Amino acid sequence: MVADETELRAWLRLSRLELTARAANALIDRFGTPEAVFEASEEELSRVGELTDKGREKVLGPPAAAVDKDLAVLERLAATVVPVVSGLYPVMLSQIYDPPVVLYVRGKLAERDKMAMGIVGSRRASVYGRSIAERIAHDLAGAGLTIVSGGARGVDTSAHKGALKAGGRTVAVLGCGIDVNYPPENSKLFDAVCESGAVVSEFPLGSSPEPWRFPPRNRVISGMSLGVLVCQSPEASGALITAGYAGEQGRDVYAVPGNVDDERNRGCHKLIKDGATLVESAQDILEELGVSSDESDESRQMSLDLSALSDDEQSVTSLLSLEPVSIDAIIEKTGMPAPLVSSTLTILEMKNVIKRVPGNSYVRVI
Repeated sequence: MVADETELRAWLRLSRLELTARAANALIDRFGTPEAVFEASEEELSRVGELTDKGREKVLGPPAAAVDKDLAVLERLAATVVPVVSGLYPVMLSQIYDPPVVLYVRGKLAERDKMAMGIVGSRRASVYGRSIAERIAHDLAGAGLTIVSGGARGVDTSAHKGALKAGGRTVAVLGCGIDVNYPPENSKLFDAVCESGAVVSEFPLGSSPEPWRFPPRNRVISGMSLGVLVCQSPEASGALITAGYAGEQGRDVYAVPGNVDDERNRGCHKLIKDGATLVESAQDILEELGVSSDESDESRQMSLDLSALSDDEQSVTSLLSLEPVSIDAIIEKTGMPAPLVSSTLTILEMKNVIKRVPGNSYVRVI
């Protein structure tokens, strides 16, 4: 969330420049706030290596006239802007190489969304692909995971519907503005998603669903998730792009097999050949994470014998006690990549082995 209208206007102005995520984050890292970015001189901006000459010209240009309209649209939608520096920004997403500098949000993000699974697949999915996506999403949501998908036709729509039918949380990440219903037939679905989760986008309000926006959208789906499940996909598809991002971000990749005579399954089969975990049911994913779905506790905390932890989980757990240890210290002491540490900490929280405390630190709970 943003503190006041002046700050909000500055974030909206920065967003409307549509700089690369790396450049926008570099500006915030250098100057601290968007207001300070726009107060910087041309010479100061030239020292930001990630910012191109064209990007520098955008920063030095006049504020976008659309900012006033943006404020009205945000109020009409009861939507919010969550900057990368906000405590409400998704923890998992903040750990990737190029997190969006702002997220536009309809509905609400929640702390529990860090326990999320991405589910993606073909827009032209068969009855099989849609039904398996809905069933697995339903069961994972019932086990306490948030389902993250892209709001598109086919598998994405089925995944959101499955989570909603289970009474769980789901997040739709759009490749357009949050005020643009695309595909249009999912307008009511997006309203339902907002009631039990959130519709989010990094793109400015009013942004149309142009093809170039979807690959960046896909990195957000995987970035918000512990892993990505591909339910049905041909060999060339956005779902495989999402799986690729998941691998780069240190997230797990899962795939559902299908009829070998249907080309819509070939992408999943390729993923399995390349090492993705074969999935037939939600239980396969829960077992891979080392958690149980048979939990009656309302908070769905997971218990586990420490001897059953993976090597990475044991490395992290061995550093923790009843005294808080910061995530930066854990990264330094384990020597593990930051995304891997982040995902491992989240899984350990799900297993009720550790607990996050203020200051982005962790303690043992067993």
